[in-house]
Amino acid sequence: QVQLVQSGGGLVQAGGSLRLSCAASGGANSVRPIGWYRQTPGNQREWVARITPDGITDYADSVNGRFAISRDGANNTVTLQMNSLTPEDTAVYYCNAAPIMGDLRNYWGLGTQVTVAS
Repeated sequence: QVQLVQSGGGLVQAGGSLRLSCAASGGANSVRPIGWYRQTPGNQREWVARITPDGITDYADSVNGRFAISRDGANNTVTLQMNSLTPEDTAVYYCNAAPIMGDLRNYWGLGTQVTVAS
């Protein structure tokens, strides 16, 4: 079983930056892709970014060039650096540990509020 503890987020003015962190433990988390998703009220959870155990990254078009995901293998921590934030980035952000062979469950953090004021 994977445990994901999120930190960071908060309130920022448009154009500003925030950083989210996700500390993973248990459940072979070091061999799982780790991603970030976000959700606004009344909408489905939206994928934002992903990083593989090998450090390969991928981004949604809406954040590509503004957000950067990174992984610290020594501390089992994944960070999402968010720059040039806009009010459209306002959401609850969730860390996700993807399924792997032998454990097909998705694991989720509890969520972190990010609010971008115009």
